[in-house]
Amino acid sequence: MEKPLAARRRGLIALMAITFLMYAGFFMVIPLVSVYYVRYLGFAATLVGLALATRQLLQQGFTLVGGVLADHFGVRGLIGAGVLVRAVGFISLAWANSPGLLFVAMILSALGGALFEAPSRAAVAALTREEERARFYSITGVISGLGMTLGPLAGALLLRLNFQAVALGAAACFGLVFLIVLWLLPPIRVAAEHLSPGSGLNLVWRDHTFLVFTALTMGYWFMWVQITLSLPLAAEQLTGNSEAVGVVYALNAGMTVLFQYPVFRWAERFLRPLPIMIIGKALMALGLGAVAAAGNIGFLLACVAIFTLGSILATPTQQSITASLADPRALGSYFGVNALALAFGGALGNLAGGALTDAARRVGQPALPWLTLALLGLGSAIGLAMLAERLQRRRTTAHLVIATPPKQP
Repeated sequence: MEKPLAARRRGLIALMAITFLMYAGFFMVIPLVSVYYVRYLGFAATLVGLALATRQLLQQGFTLVGGVLADHFGVRGLIGAGVLVRAVGFISLAWANSPGLLFVAMILSALGGALFEAPSRAAVAALTREEERARFYSITGVISGLGMTLGPLAGALLLRLNFQAVALGAAACFGLVFLIVLWLLPPIRVAAEHLSPGSGLNLVWRDHTFLVFTALTMGYWFMWVQITLSLPLAAEQLTGNSEAVGVVYALNAGMTVLFQYPVFRWAERFLRPLPIMIIGKALMALGLGAVAAAGNIGFLLACVAIFTLGSILATPTQQSITASLADPRALGSYFGVNALALAFGGALGNLAGGALTDAARRVGQPALPWLTLALLGLGSAIGLAMLAERLQRRRTTAHLVIATPPKQP
């Protein structure tokens, strides 16, 4: 049953405001975690990468639970509970001055995100029509880009006071999200039928095409998380100034804000979503690999620009392809399972980024992390191209079967 127009509009406006605050709050503090704990507290980059990987793995791993619960209970309560738990996690990060406390803060942040991530994405799919969905995701990308722009800049300003101010500012953003959920977000059901908690997952596990796509999406997230670890460390290393991290994020988010919608709309005129995503992943890999030759901040920013252009193409298509492949009877479960790509791809990306950075310093091979990341990213893009070819052959075969008239007796 289609949502009343007024409720759909109110829900989409609320989700856009929620997206902005979530991205602003997250990127206010998370990009500075690696710089603060490595440079100022003397933690090993591998340890900080492991803490970030733990957050990524727990959040996206338990997002599966959030998606299943969304099918059963709706999204409003889950989003509200999730943002409160994340706010508590960021508040605890303000005084996490030991490895144990850092991991506790990351775990709390992860559990909060697990509750709200799949319900938020499924809510967008439930409130949009298929023909407008990719366009809305690209608009959401612009809004998230604004959050990614202002968040790190606000974080860099608050860091002049202390890191505690940064963490508390991020927690305040998620507190505001809770109020928006209470006041603006209407009740939204994301399952076309009332399913038992296990039924939605059974639909997903039998959908082999969707599972292959989810596995290949790991490569996208493996590269994407480098914007929170490896690229900030490279900027700080080249300049010796933590404020360069803000410049990297400003470029990344500024390009997203300015070019996300027009570039995606232009690409959409000529290509289907899967080819757009393949090209996007290849550009991300190229941008990361080129960092191996970066000898100054200007060259690094050029690499970030290539990386960002790829992300501009890949991000909205990744979400719209997920929605189009999903069974409407269990949107929450499908988005929950798809989040496993971010769980494992993101966690491996964070862990590999930190470990490769430490290894490069030990062996004196600064190009090692970037060439490794690029090769893995390109491999993922090639795998996605093979899936696209397989799907195209299947569509062609189905069309021929339908179009061929039966033989007359």
